[in-house]
Amino acid sequence: MKSKEYLEEIRKSPGLVRAVLRKIGVSRRTVTFFLVTDTAYSPEDKEYARGVSQKYVPEGFTAQVNLIKSLPDEAGVRRAVADILRTRFPAVAAFVDPDDIAVELDEGGGRFYISVGELERDRMTGDGILDAVSTELARFFCGTWFGEVRFVEKERGEIEHAASPEKEYITSPRFFPVEGYVPIDGAKPHSAIYLADFVKEMQNVTVCGTIGYIEERATKAGKPYFSITLSDATGQLRCSYFSKKATVDKVRALKQGDSVCLTGDNEIFNGGLSFRAKQVDLGHAPEGFVPEERPSRPVPAQYRTVFPAPVSDYVQSTLFEGKPLPAVVTQQDFVVFDLETTGLNNSPAMGGMDHIIELGAVKIHSGRISEKFSTFVACPVRLSEEIIGITGITDDMLVGAPAVGDVLADFYKFAAGCALVGHNVQFDYKFIRYYGEQEGFLFDQKQYDTMVMSQRTLRLPHNRLNDVADYFGFTFHHHRAFDDAFVTAKVFLELARIAQKLD
Repeated sequence: MKSKEYLEEIRKSPGLVRAVLRKIGVSRRTVTFFLVTDTAYSPEDKEYARGVSQKYVPEGFTAQVNLIKSLPDEAGVRRAVADILRTRFPAVAAFVDPDDIAVELDEGGGRFYISVGELERDRMTGDGILDAVSTELARFFCGTWFGEVRFVEKERGEIEHAASPEKEYITSPRFFPVEGYVPIDGAKPHSAIYLADFVKEMQNVTVCGTIGYIEERATKAGKPYFSITLSDATGQLRCSYFSKKATVDKVRALKQGDSVCLTGDNEIFNGGLSFRAKQVDLGHAPEGFVPEERPSRPVPAQYRTVFPAPVSDYVQSTLFEGKPLPAVVTQQDFVVFDLETTGLNNSPAMGGMDHIIELGAVKIHSGRISEKFSTFVACPVRLSEEIIGITGITDDMLVGAPAVGDVLADFYKFAAGCALVGHNVQFDYKFIRYYGEQEGFLFDQKQYDTMVMSQRTLRLPHNRLNDVADYFGFTFHHHRAFDDAFVTAKVFLELARIAQKLD
């Protein structure tokens, strides 16, 4: 049935000019049309509606009309807006309290206003949410409905943040002595930096490790150079080395598995750190070398730029209601997180590291989603059209966002004492680990991967986040960090209910 054409014809009657079709019921060979109107109607209006309705039922069926007189009130419309958000946009509903919704009625319908913080304003206005809510309201109430977003300075919730400021913390890189030195084209280095600590601009520094890959290439001018991937007990590094005529044959003789020392400069190139070796020599770490453990920077005493807040209006899924969560979920806290980034490179060994542009997370306490953490992250490079198209995040939206170091300091506090959860968690975790270590924060918590859990539990043809969410009937706005984290948390709880364990 074409409801638009049906209502256009129904509304030609004087008493039904703003009628709404609430539902259609079928009993045996009778089809009942439930119409709602907020104006006075006559018996003639009802008979007219029955005649129109008869044209829209199959042959052999009788049409009946049930007319309901309904005048919306502000409280009813406010409840309807909240219900629509909870049902269709649960991640947005987590940011909206009932008191954040205001309604103004007029003769033609009305307006609703949703008050949100600055970060949520972009999500609310950019994802077609207001139009969707307006359309849904028109299905329940007569008239035309319009929505607006109001920006407010929202309270930070019930979480205490007061504490004395911490002392300045400086992360010092670690070094180990070089042994077995054999010169190729340089002077013997005294020590080499751990690759895991080689994350800042440095001049005339030595790295030492095993060659995992080496390939000779040529510049446009025909000059030979080598692309080398090096690894030690803490990490990997990819670099270039421009050979000298006197040593090029010796460098050509190097192969995968050889242990070498590379000395050169770590500099910013094309927006990322790039190591260019100036000399290559043979050498290795001491026999039986065990990397020195570096303790993490202490958990910050207070939040500074990103302040968690309680999750409100969260509706727990009832797909497996009655089946309890396993004790490991209710007796431990989890932080479910997701990132949006400028690209897929999460390893500095593969060249310029991509950047985090959004971090979203929720905390699960006693088996319930209890807190939220969401922020944009300042980015030193312009976003590509591809990333803008995937995420909907633009350069303008990142203006004024906190730096990645400040964000990860707050996230380290938020995640302290919690296991980490993500969908394909290792991808995002490598970003967190890399940028966290630059600030001295070592994210070394146990991790759970909902993609792996789904593969073992559901055995779906595909186990992407949207595939698993569809299986459970969860709707969300994919490729926005908080929305992805929020739905991943719900997926995690349901997978845990089914499996009754965590691997």
